[in-house]
Amino acid sequence: MGLNDFMVEMLPELEDALKESVFEDIPETYPGIRNMLAYHLGWEGEGSGTAAQGKRIRPIIVLLSAAMYGADWRKVLPAAVAVEMLHNFSLIHDDIEDASETRRGRLTVWKIWGVPQAINSGDAMFTLAHLNMLKLSGKIGLQVGMDSALLLNKTCVDLTGGQYLDMSFEKRSDVNRDEYFTMIGGKTASLISTCAELGAITSQTSMSNQLAMRSYGEALGIAFQAWDDWLGIWGNEKITGKSNSSDLKAGKKSLPILFGLEKESRFAQAYNHFSVIPEEKIPELVRFLEDEGAKTYTEKIASHYSELANRSLGSVEVNDQAAFGALKELTSTLLSRAK
Repeated sequence: MGLNDFMVEMLPELEDALKESVFEDIPETYPGIRNMLAYHLGWEGEGSGTAAQGKRIRPIIVLLSAAMYGADWRKVLPAAVAVEMLHNFSLIHDDIEDASETRRGRLTVWKIWGVPQAINSGDAMFTLAHLNMLKLSGKIGLQVGMDSALLLNKTCVDLTGGQYLDMSFEKRSDVNRDEYFTMIGGKTASLISTCAELGAITSQTSMSNQLAMRSYGEALGIAFQAWDDWLGIWGNEKITGKSNSSDLKAGKKSLPILFGLEKESRFAQAYNHFSVIPEEKIPELVRFLEDEGAKTYTEKIASHYSELANRSLGSVEVNDQAAFGALKELTSTLLSRAK
């Protein structure tokens, strides 16, 4: 079995478990909350469908990580649902904080229902994450459930801290790359690391395997974000579906931008000259970044952490080679997204 075979098998059952949580864990007396969550998760409303649902990468990492250590991945579905709910909680709140009007080509929850109700929908998603994690105890065991719940809560702290740093960076001109790596460690890498580690915890594999999966996820998360920053400037908009000028215009402190600012070069002088970057100046700024080595540097960082992720993954002892191969294939896919 390859990655596609596992996805064909896992995704429908994952989607059913997500729907079960939304429509059964939330009482029918609160149809408005159900509707907002169903819309955000891509099941209802204009533009609903597979594209609106996202790729469900994080829960798939949980399930493949558990399966490769010999666990019955269906028993691990509550953990997979939990991380997907937590991820989407963060997206709903991020959209509010960033004033983002669209996500995956559709209006965001706050844009349709307003900020107060969008906050409520995010809070509901957050609660469902914890409710589902509690279901693990009945399927696998009390200690596994407690360890998994503890890990999820620690991840919530990291996600919040990472988002705080990311927002604070937009108002600062003295952000350095060390701070950047702290930020993405919380905002991006922490949840991906938790997904990989949860698979190991729920399969009850050895502690050395659990620690290796944590390291794998941390490195994968950093590589993923570095590559995402690269795509944010040099990506093909028709393929990525996102603007390659928005990071520069919004004043985001992405990795290539920080690299350029730290060098105090032509890019830094031009970038700091404007409070709002004009659209017509974007090509020139991009050219400055390329000339000063920011593009190559970002590629090297993504490659370095990709190697670290693969090295950690190569150090584990597995029970199911097919699932292990599928996870390696997924890793390669994530780190070679279309330019």
